[in-house]
Amino acid sequence: MSKNINELDALPVISSEEDNILNAQVIDNEINTMNGKNISISGSSDELNLVLDIPVKMTVELGRTRMTIKELLGLNQGAIVALDGLVGEPLDILINGYLIAQGEVVVVSDKFGVRITDIITPSERMQRLSR
Repeated sequence: MSKNINELDALPVISSEEDNILNAQVIDNEINTMNGKNISISGSSDELNLVLDIPVKMTVELGRTRMTIKELLGLNQGAIVALDGLVGEPLDILINGYLIAQGEVVVVSDKFGVRITDIITPSERMQRLSR
């Protein structure tokens, strides 16, 4: 297991400046091409401006597992819980519990980060819900 933990050293490292540039490009690009439609925030209506400052919760999910309450109660410090996510598989990015994108782990100034690699379209979201 320690081999997998040491693989964190192989994660891409992004400087703060590169990260800011990448984030600005991704956000700008996604806003302008959201769902295949050109949307511009600069010319937005008053209604849109009202929601722009509403905080949302972003979660990045490595994987999931199921266990019994007995197994849960048996966990202690140092226990390792195997998840269903595979190494190298894209991570799910959720906003308020809804899948909106996928990405990969990066290191940003000694902290974990996520690089968005794919935005989930509304039709893909519906397909995933029906599974």
